[in-house]
Amino acid sequence: MRQLCGTVLIMEAIIVALAIAPAIALEHVRGGTAGAVGGAVAVIAILLAGLIGRPHMGWALYAGSVLQVLVIVSGVVMPAMYVLGVIFAALWFTGIWLARKYGNRSAAALCACWLLAR
Repeated sequence: MRQLCGTVLIMEAIIVALAIAPAIALEHVRGGTAGAVGGAVAVIAILLAGLIGRPHMGWALYAGSVLQVLVIVSGVVMPAMYVLGVIFAALWFTGIWLARKYGNRSAAALCACWLLAR
């Protein structure tokens, strides 16, 4: 879970930060507005990437899901964020699904191997 979702958030932060300049040049968004929205989303994504999967930080998955919605909503300011938000939301929820599907199996297999070895 930590690797999958953390990677999605880090990649999202990079892409959102890189989308600031085209938003200013192509979409005619004010530099301060684009920088504030894009920068805030990027910083929050990086912070959440560090918290995902840590003990007692289960809320970080919910916060990451809320972030995905905020990225899509930020398309009001930077229209390219509509597309990027949908792509990263799909990656985010697929990552959670895969981690839960295969993470439990590998943990169960590890426990079974450890018990058989004893």
